[in-house]
Amino acid sequence: MMNHIKKTPLDLLNDIYSLAYWMTGSEKESHDLVNLTYLYANNGTKESDLIRTFRKCYVERFGQRADFCTTERPCNTQLQLLDSMKQWSADIKLSVLLSEISGMKHRQISEIVGKPVDTVRLWLLWGRKLLINDSQMKVSA
Repeated sequence: MMNHIKKTPLDLLNDIYSLAYWMTGSEKESHDLVNLTYLYANNGTKESDLIRTFRKCYVERFGQRADFCTTERPCNTQLQLLDSMKQWSADIKLSVLLSEISGMKHRQISEIVGKPVDTVRLWLLWGRKLLINDSQMKVSA
């Protein structure tokens, strides 16, 4: 029987920083994102909750809305689609990094991103291909 070792937020600091760096590609942005994430953590924060907080901070910081529209109705639809695409792209990238860097299981990733395990499996399949073959995913997420 294998015991699952529970990690504290301090134990996860290197993993969170690695995730932040891979997601942003910038030391400064990574540092800022880690600091923002840890503002919401305490020693009792569970691993999955800390990564959910990281995900939320990432999307809020890098998935911000830009108001480009002059009319209200078309703008809302376009911005909602843009926000959905940013969230989707960030979640695919985060899923791959959680699997590859943190060694998380599909079920754990599913709980963090709030999607079914089958969706996470599909994201991992396509996300790995995109990260290997397409540098555009880094720019878009």
